[in-house]
Amino acid sequence: MSDRIVGVLLALFAGWYSWEAGSYAVDFGDPMGPAFFPELLAPPLGLLGLYLVLRPDPEPEWSTGRYLLSQAATVVVLVAYALLLQPMGFILATLLMVTCLTAMLGARLPQALGGGAATSLGAFALFDWLLGIPLPPGIAFGG
Repeated sequence: MSDRIVGVLLALFAGWYSWEAGSYAVDFGDPMGPAFFPELLAPPLGLLGLYLVLRPDPEPEWSTGRYLLSQAATVVVLVAYALLLQPMGFILATLLMVTCLTAMLGARLPQALGGGAATSLGAFALFDWLLGIPLPPGIAFGG
């Protein structure tokens, strides 16, 4: 039953997501506009939600103990990332998020910091420099 509930919620969220994306204003110089990515994600999300409704797992296993705590910590890290992205800037917030998540997965701190630095700088270079998508610089970088 829990799979069906999640499936219905995902399908409803996909519909709302697509509906909201249709209300985004398109600039003259941007042929795809800001609605492109949400409209690209909504149909697969809706289909996966419907799949869960039509073919649920007969005996789903719920996480308990340490696994549930790890999942909750991941949600906390991702919410903190969303809240810190503007004030800290993309590079520092992404460095912190990736470092925390890789450390939670078992990486030692130097490895986690290296992975976080490579990911944040690489993603910044890709989005800001190559694709021309401005990212928040944050306080440390003059934002």
